[in-house]
Amino acid sequence: MGTSPDEPSLDTMETIARAEFSALPKEFRDLTGDVMFVLAEEPDRQTMEELGIAHTNQLLGLFRGAPLAARLANMAGPEPTMIFLYRRPILHHAQACRLETAQVVRHVLIHEIGHHFGLSDADMARFDAE
Repeated sequence: MGTSPDEPSLDTMETIARAEFSALPKEFRDLTGDVMFVLAEEPDRQTMEELGIAHTNQLLGLFRGAPLAARLANMAGPEPTMIFLYRRPILHHAQACRLETAQVVRHVLIHEIGHHFGLSDADMARFDAE
């Protein structure tokens, strides 16, 4: 499936992700440190198997990186903090829920960062509303 003229490309999705990330409250962005965005059409087979996910549309994004405590104690490994965003599942979700792509990207960013750092659903909802 290619990119249709009315669907954002991977490059456009990265621009959206950076804009949405920059718009998050500073205290939330600070949890991630330096973050690298990795955009892909959909999750790869290995990731799907690792997470036990059957269908690519079930995974909109993924956070990979050292826990905050390890980074603060200078005990983190050399792996970068990365947020994977999957274009097709995000677009599918946006269309199914009748949301703007940017809204879904923002929600995915908050969700991935929040769960990685153990924030409650209430904390994530607060950041999503700000």
